Amino acid sequence: MSEISFDDFLKVDVRVGQVVKAEPYPEARKPAIKLWIDFGAEIGEKRSSAQITAHYTPEALVGRKVMAVVNFPPRQIGKFMSEVLVLGFSDDAGDIVLAVPDKDIPIGGRLH
Repeated sequence: MSEISFDDFLKVDVRVGQVVKAEPYPEARKPAIKLWIDFGAEIGEKRSSAQITAHYTPEALVGRKVMAVVNFPPRQIGKFMSEVLVLGFSDDAGDIVLAVPDKDIPIGGRLH
């Protein structure tokens, strides 16, 4: 992978948000969950479609804090408009495990 400059890194706006609503997304090509995430007063509530069904249920996600890129352009995922990219890592089986803060921080906080 090629190197990026620090200025390139600063262009990516990663924030912490709290899931306020989550629903199954059976119409998606790959199993997914629709998320509504509150990023606080500055950014507000944004939506995302995430392929995280191997480790998470919609019910278990509500109230959880997640990290997401909030400054990508919206992307149409089937009939659902995804406005942010929720971040995660692949486990040994290739399933996604969410990237989350390990302390309780205010929603809207930016990654440094």
